Amino acid sequence: MEFKDLLYEYQEEPLTRQVILSLLKKYKRPNDKISELIKAGWLIGLKNGLYVPGPKSKLLLPESLLVANHLWGPSYVSMESALSYWGFIPERVFETTSVTVKPSKIFKTELGRFSFKHASLPYYSFGIRTVDVSSKQAVMIASPEKAICDKIVMTSRLNLRSIKQVMKFLIEDMRIDEDLIGGLNLEMIETWSSDAPKQNSLLMLIKTIRNL
Repeated sequence: MEFKDLLYEYQEEPLTRQVILSLLKKYKRPNDKISELIKAGWLIGLKNGLYVPGPKSKLLLPESLLVANHLWGPSYVSMESALSYWGFIPERVFETTSVTVKPSKIFKTELGRFSFKHASLPYYSFGIRTVDVSSKQAVMIASPEKAICDKIVMTSRLNLRSIKQVMKFLIEDMRIDEDLIGGLNLEMIETWSSDAPKQNSLLMLIKTIRNL
């Protein structure tokens, strides 16, 4: 069976080195074959040990959200990328942003730019959801509440000290619809705040939304 036929089973999935080696088990020098497949357009290398089907395969690629989960994990998609997914901001996002317990990192790939921001436990573990973006793709992503908190926590020199400042940040800077802001789960945010960085800013966020 040809490599392209073997690859068909893995469309919409990031491919680990182990998977690729299992497909190339008949080759004595699989590393050379992987390089050949990348040059020929059958594979795209995202980083050492992680691939997706290349343009020559004409197979469906995984969503950028799923690629992010695999590029640098454990991690979950957050901030503008998550808010765009949930429909909280109108703009299309050109960089996929995630939060990780690992050191911060940026990957520039043929599928786009992926950035990862560090968060410590236990804050990291709050507000993560698993959503199915296709029948084969389940993605780890921040809830809208966590995505907003992450943006506040990880924006340097941002300290929210007044209701006016919070509203400017949410509506003018982030361009979030005010009606959607009012529907956020404040009790959920409250349970995180004592273990979160910038606790005072998050408490001011809660106060602001309660006053809407």
